[in-house]
Order: sequence, then structure tokens, then C-alpha cells
Amino acid sequence: MDVRDLTGATALVTGAGSGIGRELARECGRRGARLAICELDEGRLGEAEEDLRGLGCEVLARRVDVGSRAEMEGFAADVHGEWGAVDLLVNNAGVGLGGFFLETSLDDWEWIVRTNFFGVVHGCHLFVPEMVKRGRPGHVVNVASAAAYAPLPAQSAYAATKSAILGLSVAMHGELRSAGIGVTAICPGFIDTAIVERSRLYGAAADPENRRRTAAFYRRRGYGPERVARNTLRAVQRNRAVAPISAEAWGLYYASRVVPGFLRWANGRLAGWVS
Repeated sequence: MDVRDLTGATALVTGAGSGIGRELARECGRRGARLAICELDEGRLGEAEEDLRGLGCEVLARRVDVGSRAEMEGFAADVHGEWGAVDLLVNNAGVGLGGFFLETSLDDWEWIVRTNFFGVVHGCHLFVPEMVKRGRPGHVVNVASAAAYAPLPAQSAYAATKSAILGLSVAMHGELRSAGIGVTAICPGFIDTAIVERSRLYGAAADPENRRRTAAFYRRRGYGPERVARNTLRAVQRNRAVAPISAEAWGLYYASRVVPGFLRWANGRLAGWVS
């Protein structure tokens, strides 16, 4: 799919109220797309809608829990009723959870799988069939993580959901090729967003000072969501199946293939330090 000029195209972005989702919506809007956006937090949704309309974009905005099948079905009905099939589907909405496996409850597992993984499944299931029926080129972006192929300690639940997204995306990349629909799993890396402040954290990770240091590290890293948005659309243009974004995401991607044993050894050492 050619995303250099999206005039007349419809882009749908979940979790568009802040961070990577909001910047992806903005970048698509700058390129001429009309935007269907959803977000769980009504305040952030309103701010994003106002921002996008200020850029001159046509916007359909809904408060949606992507983990809810019924709410996503309602969102899909609204979008298809207004504009028909979307051209670019971005399944971005997700949550963070930090803590060792033994610190993670079944309620936490159900929450993160419902949001991170089933949010993507719902998006694909409800929007991709109409894209295929329409018979024009389109693209699906599923936001995974470098944790999908190089998880760190205290990321077991989060990494499991992101690995599932990666596997789903690679399978769909092959399945939808003949229909002219590209699929890309985006693996951003350490990006300066509010994910650390908003994540559920347990054990040592939940210590307020540890949370503060981690958030400060992300800020110092200085890789903002606007760069992720631009590089994501570059990956879409190239129809990459898997797209690490930042330098560390690329480094971990190659390390996971060339020296996986070293990564497992390093993870063991790191687990001892942070526990």
C-alpha cells in the first residue's frame, strides 16, 4: 500500500488518545487521511479528536474498550456505516504490566490478554474482512514490542501478549498477500511515552523510586512517538512483516537470531539483580 499520500483514504487507529497511537493518527492525517479513532479514556479521546480536527482532518471518534467484543462490534458498525472499509488499520491500543510470573495474578493475566491480544484480534476480525471484500490494496499494522522476541525479566505476561501479536501478524502477512492486504508487526523499543506511569507494576518494579527511574530513562532516551509514527509508515510502504523501530529494537532483533543463548544468559543475570 502506498502511504506517501493518503488523500481519500480511511485510517483507523485504536488507542489514539496519546503516545504512539495519537502520533500515528496525526501522521496519517497530515498525509490526507480521514481518521477513525478510538480510546478508552474519554478525556484523552476528546483531546485527540480536537487536535486532529485542528489539523483539518475528518474524524470519527468513539470511546471503546478494545478488549470488549461488543464495543468493538459497535465501533466497526459505525465506521463501516459512515465510510465503508478502512484502508489502513492500526491496532495500537495496549497496556503494560511489569512483574515476575510468580507476582502476576490470574486476574492480571486475563486483563492484559483481553486488552493487548484480543484487542488486536477484534480489530483484525471486524475490519479486515471488509478490506478484503472491497478488493483494493490495504494494510494492517499491529503494534507488538521488542519484548516479543527479546523479553526482559518481569515482563512475562506483557511479553506473552506481544509475542502472540507478532506470531499472528507474521501468519496473516502470508495469508492476506494474495488479497493485496499487507500486515506489519511494529516493535518500537524504548519509546518516550506514558506507558511506565500507566502500567501495572508488582514486586521490585512497583517501588515508586524504580518507577521514577524507569520513566526518567525513557525520557532521556529521547525517542519520541512521532519518530515511531514516521518509521511505522515507512515500514508499511515497504510491506515489512516485522519492523523493529528504534536502534535497541533492531539490536535485540538480530541478537535474538544470532546469539539467543547470550540473551537467555543475560536475562538470568538481570533477573537476579532486579528481584
